[in-house]
Amino acid sequence: MHKFLGGVTAATLTLAFASEALATEWNVSLWGKRRAFTEHVEKLAELVSEKTGGEFTLNISYGGLSKNKENLDGISIGAFEMAQFCAGYHPDKNRTITALELPFLGVANLDEEVAVSHAVYGHPAVQDELAQWNAKLLMTSPMPQYNIVGTGDPREKLADFEGMRVRATGGLGKAFEAVGAVPTSVTATEAYQAMESGTVDTVAFAQHAHLSFGTINQASWWTANLNPGTVNCPVVVNIAAYDSLSDAEREALDSSIPEAIDHYLANYGELLKKWDDVLAEKGVTKVEISEDELNAFRAKAADPIRAAWIADMEGQGLPGQELVDLIEQTLKDKRAAN
Repeated sequence: MHKFLGGVTAATLTLAFASEALATEWNVSLWGKRRAFTEHVEKLAELVSEKTGGEFTLNISYGGLSKNKENLDGISIGAFEMAQFCAGYHPDKNRTITALELPFLGVANLDEEVAVSHAVYGHPAVQDELAQWNAKLLMTSPMPQYNIVGTGDPREKLADFEGMRVRATGGLGKAFEAVGAVPTSVTATEAYQAMESGTVDTVAFAQHAHLSFGTINQASWWTANLNPGTVNCPVVVNIAAYDSLSDAEREALDSSIPEAIDHYLANYGELLKKWDDVLAEKGVTKVEISEDELNAFRAKAADPIRAAWIADMEGQGLPGQELVDLIEQTLKDKRAAN
């Protein structure tokens, strides 16, 4: 009997260890702190765990695994399985998705931002380029149009931007440069210090980031309607890690993306509703740029920068024009469907 029970115990332990070994844990590299920008990743982790009975978990780290500018490198070498990054941090590594950071694309809301992002992510040239870094594009982190907070007197005219030191990356940086500003690409986590020290006069962010990284606390004014564009920040997974998932795990992950995005959009919508109250509470003046000044900004920054980007991409053998056309067609299709 003792021998039989010993066998049963051994078998039970073996099954327990086997079950534990079969559990899948992924490390996820984000930065900063939990905020509107990361809510879809948090929701994804929750849904994946629920659907797999806890057998597939996403362990989310805010800065503990990598610096934000090095997340794509970490994915490339398999240092972690999932990460978020922004195209403007290293445009040479993800040239094709910088199409989504071109100024004045005309994206009107977060739903349209999701649509154009995922359309571009689905293009074969984009997928091939990210595959060079062992990265599979999973979902976007949709952000509204960027606007700037600043110190000192409000900058209400294009002429006021001359010499303005602005934290702006990617296509946004090029847009401000086109009107005489001096862009710098310090990371989001460095923006407050850069503003506090006077390294920059202004910072271009979406609303959540002005809150999360404290730049709103340094500001005396905010542009309500400049809307020059936004940055594009995908969530990617390591291809080998994705391919090693079981069918059930992969289904749990893939099927959770729409709900994670919906959760993100609902959460961000609540933040936007409160934005005017935040400005009033902190004594930040809302600056409305005149339509004439906005048109002058577009004339200098939209078409010339877009044409230069297309020529640059085509010169490197990438479908620049095709990607811009895809964005425009996706916007038309999205609006027609609504």
